[in-house]
Amino acid sequence: MKKIPFVTKEQVEEMVKTFPTPFHLYDEAGIRKNAQAVKDAFSWNPGFREYFAVKATPNPFILKILKDYDFGCDCSSYTELLMSDACGFDGKHIMFSSNDTPAEDFKLAAKLGAIINLDDFTHIQFLEDTIGYIPETISCRYNPGGVFELSNGIMDNPGDSKYGMTKDQLIEAFKILKSKGAKYFGVHAFLASNTVTNEYYPTLAKQLFELVVEIKEKTGCDVKFVNLSGGVGIPYTPDKEPNDIAVIGDGVHKAFDEVLVPAGMGDVSIFCEMGRFMLAPYGCVVTKAIHEKHIYKEYIGVDACAVNLMRPAVYGSYHHITVLGKEDAECTETYDVVGSLCENCDKFAIDRKLPKIDMGDYLVIHDTGAHGFSMGYNYNGKLRSAELLLQEDGSVKMIRRAETPKDYFATFDCFEELGLCK
Repeated sequence: MKKIPFVTKEQVEEMVKTFPTPFHLYDEAGIRKNAQAVKDAFSWNPGFREYFAVKATPNPFILKILKDYDFGCDCSSYTELLMSDACGFDGKHIMFSSNDTPAEDFKLAAKLGAIINLDDFTHIQFLEDTIGYIPETISCRYNPGGVFELSNGIMDNPGDSKYGMTKDQLIEAFKILKSKGAKYFGVHAFLASNTVTNEYYPTLAKQLFELVVEIKEKTGCDVKFVNLSGGVGIPYTPDKEPNDIAVIGDGVHKAFDEVLVPAGMGDVSIFCEMGRFMLAPYGCVVTKAIHEKHIYKEYIGVDACAVNLMRPAVYGSYHHITVLGKEDAECTETYDVVGSLCENCDKFAIDRKLPKIDMGDYLVIHDTGAHGFSMGYNYNGKLRSAELLLQEDGSVKMIRRAETPKDYFATFDCFEELGLCK
């Protein structure tokens, strides 16, 4: 399968007249089409809601697009709660899933009326001590331990994960929460990351459906929702087929009818917290080739670096690269595509077959719409780039300006005294 950029060389040449590279660019039409596809895939469940993982792409303009589809926000921090509230999401549309949670975060989540998802058994008492009560609606995070395996192999190792409660802890937690005034309950689990298989959600759903039936039998708790969390991934490499959200939705529906309906729990709502699947393919980094180096290898230096996209440097992650205007050219060269950090891991591609790159060529680094800009940092005094939105009508809107040196120095108490704001 060939990866085709959602932006052309001609469009980028027009953009850079106003917005210098590098920048993150998002495709509004693609985001909206995908959001509707997710909504349609789970339309069989009246209470379905996608709580977008804010951590993946924390930008108010993106959140407001998803709000048009009645999606919510999955928050994991105080700041993400503030952003979601500022964007007009009410408590029912905010899921607060955190771990090792500071008291201030729980206080704000409770103030906003967010659905609090407890990560640990000890958090029951901590929450009550912090806010003075147990909310009527509450969720608990489950960790089954061991490994999570599908027919195509091991997906992940929940037993090594710091998240969630054991089954025994979960059942005891529900009993205690009920005794403290909770009336409505949810179960949440995240067992694998970036799965490129239509099996993951249906398999996870069946396990969780069986679990909540057992919980209801043993505790009498009124389970209102099952949160499948994230984990539905995308094909970063061009040789893989993408997930089919309609097939995934049908698979969850089948498990729902097999397990929950016979147990008299056909009114349970399905929630999810997809970030990568929702946004990753609809964002890219646009960068320009500014240097070439010929030593023991062939290098192309671009004006972006790992502070703009850290996944390749930190995880060795693959992100496809297209040289704009040379989409159909033969890949005759082998390059390391690198940034300017004083770190040898600052490489977007290693030994990548690409067309011949000339200085001034624009490169699109694909699939950065989730966990791209959001993981940026300021190492080497580098500044985070702008975020732009390619709107449905073809126009471009800046949805976050690029950082300046003034931003970098702003947290020094002696900012004015040092003259750093000049």
